[in-house]
Amino acid sequence: MAQRPEILTTREMRAVEGAAIGSGSVTGPALMERAGAGVLHEMLALWPEFERPGHAVILCGPGNNGGDGYVVARLLAERGWQVRLAALAPPATPDAQLAAACWQGEVAALSALGPQDFPPGSLCVDALFGTGLVRPLAPEIAAALRLAAVRGCRIVAVDILSGLCADSGRVLGGLDLPRAALTVSFQRAKLGHVLAQGGTLGGTLRIVDIGINGWMAAAGEPARFAGPLPALAKRAGHKYDHGHALVLGGGPGRGGAARLAAGAALRVGAGLVTLACPPEALAENAARLDAVMLRPVSDRAGLEQLLGDPRFNALGLGPGLGLDRARDLVPAVLAAGRAALLDADALTAFAGAPDALLDALHPRAVLTPHGGEFARLFPDLAQRLEAPAETGPAFSRLDAARQAADRAGCVVLLKGPDTVIAAPGGEARIAAAVGEAAAPWLATAGAGDVLSGIVAGLLARGFAPLEAAATGAWLHAEAARDFGPGLIAEDLPERIPAVLRRLGC
Repeated sequence: MAQRPEILTTREMRAVEGAAIGSGSVTGPALMERAGAGVLHEMLALWPEFERPGHAVILCGPGNNGGDGYVVARLLAERGWQVRLAALAPPATPDAQLAAACWQGEVAALSALGPQDFPPGSLCVDALFGTGLVRPLAPEIAAALRLAAVRGCRIVAVDILSGLCADSGRVLGGLDLPRAALTVSFQRAKLGHVLAQGGTLGGTLRIVDIGINGWMAAAGEPARFAGPLPALAKRAGHKYDHGHALVLGGGPGRGGAARLAAGAALRVGAGLVTLACPPEALAENAARLDAVMLRPVSDRAGLEQLLGDPRFNALGLGPGLGLDRARDLVPAVLAAGRAALLDADALTAFAGAPDALLDALHPRAVLTPHGGEFARLFPDLAQRLEAPAETGPAFSRLDAARQAADRAGCVVLLKGPDTVIAAPGGEARIAAAVGEAAAPWLATAGAGDVLSGIVAGLLARGFAPLEAAATGAWLHAEAARDFGPGLIAEDLPERIPAVLRRLGC
């Protein structure tokens, strides 16, 4: 459970490379050689059948990404491959020019390629633009990639699939891009590998170490992958040493969501969990719960009385709460100043007047909206995400979450396959259930309620808001991956013990 790896922007990666080269410890051409060799290594590791020489088309751009392509072409040719190299333009950087000079084969124009150049079963290496792209691909360039896909070639993207914004994962210009089979990037993943369409179009992602870890501090404070923390391991002690989560539920017939949340909070290790519901819903909940305790709470006055017990150290509300009940109870929850998870109805209840909620929030709160709920609270940010991405760096889900967190003054978890978690000031985590880590089974009713409970339970255990949200999002997806197809929300809390056991917790 070591510190999770950084996820870099284009600017951050360039700063790291620049610091490494500026130190005199490594040169640009040396990094290019390592990158090209890394691409070849990852291709052969993923597809061992390519140890036997085949046919490859290498598409090279004019920048250093194209230089990586020239290195890949040379290394494949040295292994006996038939290599067709097509360049969009002559190399324009000194490092790319040096790599091109070492290529002894023919260089065709990209426009000269036709179907005959892409025999089925061959490789197509996309080394056109990489992370440097800031404008949509020209139609003829996108057409070359689509031709490779139509002809049954496996597309290998060097650094990132051309056409994707490396800082947002969005397709610039809204073009129809084919899916890469493999993306090989260097030293660290980039935001565009895991956000938006990048998480799908990039295929299998592999990160090659090119030997510049020692200069990672030049990146500043980038986002990191979410993941397990040592604090997940439950220490010895009394149940009250592990917190008491209070989950607020709705009226009769609406209790399932809160029960899912309460059960998840208990499974993730909260010492005690109480579900507070209207008196008329007590019987229904009592019939379905055992380890979760019950308390009647009719209204704000009743909740304020209950919160006189300081042992309730984390509050979770929203799932199945009801809009009127949410408008009544949320102010009391936030006025208490305790760690609080707000989701679903606790957010939607303030759609008509989001400032009434935002002004009451405090740094110990966590908001967990899905896209629709996010748009109700932060309509301007949602509109920027929906607007076409015409130039890069395009506005990203990470940008949106960071700005929302600054505005709210608390942690914001923006749900999705590329769940983004941000704290005021910019510290951020990404729980990416994409690519090989995809968990499509989470697209089921009640899954978000379970996430709410997991985060509330971690808050009760004493996790800081950012780490409760990030670790909870990772654990939620990991439980889904552990179960697999056929998952329903009730299955998720029951898979948490298996995940924790694998972690040695």
